[in-house]
Amino acid sequence: MKSIKKQLALIAAIFIYVLSQNANAQTISKGVKNIVLVHGAFADGSGSWSKVAAQLQAKGYNVIAAQNPLTSLKDDVAAAKLAIARMDGPVLLVAHSYGGMVISEAGNDPKVVGLVYIAALVPEDGQTAWAVNGSMPTTGVEKEFQVNPEGFISLSVKAINENFVPDASPVERKLSYATQVPLAASAGEEKVLSPAWKTKPSWFIVAKEDGIINPDLERYKAKLIKAKTIELQSGHVPMISQPNKVTDFIISAAQAL
Repeated sequence: MKSIKKQLALIAAIFIYVLSQNANAQTISKGVKNIVLVHGAFADGSGSWSKVAAQLQAKGYNVIAAQNPLTSLKDDVAAAKLAIARMDGPVLLVAHSYGGMVISEAGNDPKVVGLVYIAALVPEDGQTAWAVNGSMPTTGVEKEFQVNPEGFISLSVKAINENFVPDASPVERKLSYATQVPLAASAGEEKVLSPAWKTKPSWFIVAKEDGIINPDLERYKAKLIKAKTIELQSGHVPMISQPNKVTDFIISAAQAL
């Protein structure tokens, strides 16, 4: 009797496993399977995307979080294109913050079929990052910029806590400060001449409590590019504070392509 029970338990376990595998397969039965995640300024790929990347991978998506050097827009676009080239098939490009500048240029790659902007800067023809951000009243975070002699900008502890990730845990705020990658100020002066959103479908997450980019600027840009848009009651980095909602939104974009 015990032997039969063990066999039945084993069969049940196998059945559950098969069902779970089928469920994962169903989530990617349509749309794009390859997703490239692009971080913004004052961040890196792992710190920004670890939660979302893990959830996407669990659903069966092929995910690469590009590591932007933040030394120039040109260098960052090259890093994104390197990640795109590693993918076998169509790609959904997802960007946060300054990363919106990057995917607006890198998104012209023929493998890219869609763009997702998250609390991001979106350039029009010939715009620089500084021009985009300065087109509406700023949040004032620039008062907390720390510029070294080589012209790289980093955020103060106060800016990380109050502007960048105010809705994250204390541990996450400390990690965000420790792992931030400074941005070359000159990168903000480089232009995107022909942004990819003009020819590729777009999605946008507006961070309603953003302390880095004016939420009204995000709303304006989302409307301008005719993006499918949601708003989250979050700070500048909803990938950290609300990863489930961000993941679901990315998946909805991937499945629509």
